[in-house]
Amino acid sequence: MSMIGTLAFGTACLAATSFFNYSPYMMKAPAPVSPWADAPIPLVATPQHLTSKTDLFTAGATHMALVHNAMIRGFNSIYQQAHYIDDQLSQDFIGYSLTWASFVTSHHHDEEDNLFEKVSALLGDKAIWAETHKEHDSFIDGVAQFEKYLKGLSKSTKLSADELIRIMDSFRERFGNHLHSEVKTIADLAKHRNAPAEGSEEAAAAALVFKTWGKKTITKAGMTDVVPFFFLNLDRTFENGKWTNWPPMPAPIRWILTNVVGTYYGNWWRFSSCSSNGSPRELLALELHAKKSGQTKDQKPVTTSAGENPTAHADEL
Repeated sequence: MSMIGTLAFGTACLAATSFFNYSPYMMKAPAPVSPWADAPIPLVATPQHLTSKTDLFTAGATHMALVHNAMIRGFNSIYQQAHYIDDQLSQDFIGYSLTWASFVTSHHHDEEDNLFEKVSALLGDKAIWAETHKEHDSFIDGVAQFEKYLKGLSKSTKLSADELIRIMDSFRERFGNHLHSEVKTIADLAKHRNAPAEGSEEAAAAALVFKTWGKKTITKAGMTDVVPFFFLNLDRTFENGKWTNWPPMPAPIRWILTNVVGTYYGNWWRFSSCSSNGSPRELLALELHAKKSGQTKDQKPVTTSAGENPTAHADEL
């Protein structure tokens, strides 16, 4: 075998080994038991599901809700599993958690720097995002503190679930409120005095703004980390499977982004809320804890450091 042939064969073997060892496609995905990643922050109902409207702002708000729900499942999956992370799982869990922070931070800045300005210009109204800006300011420092704490850990400094939950609780309610409120704010723009008429060229141009921004906001956040994180926290069964094929893209591309690109940080995605095919999956740390403690499907709810049931505040947001 030639040198080139040997290198090609070795590369193929390495790729195959990586796929079988680290691809989300190869991970077991048992159905979830309670609690799952739909608490403590409740998921956002999409405006299209609630109203059946199809105008550009309802559609844009719906797509925003689906992105926000991936963030919520990410937050909830971290919150639910934190107290069951041992030394063997710690580094991968930290990587998973930092990816969530990168996702939220990038999304926040991309809205502020791009989407909001374009929609304001479209409607000739700079005041439409006033409350949204305040909401952003109310939680983004908490996300930064979350990130700083995790990045400050070393191999000799163990992850403290109590501290991580304390930080998350410090911005949890404000973060959850924002993710719900922003979707409503966008949907309500359909009633704005300068909203373009449906079917007009202006409406088509405005719809393109949301579509273009939506395509870029995930990929620009990080192809090897945020993109797999997003797909592995995107429940395709949500709202009776209405969004199974969202976001619209060729199935092979979606599969590659999840299962091939996802091998790069493969072990991180063990903590995700959904399987590689987009179905809800049991949270790994809870599954392992249940096996160790001999619990069954009737396992007790996760509690925070203060003994609080994390699902207890779900109705407050």
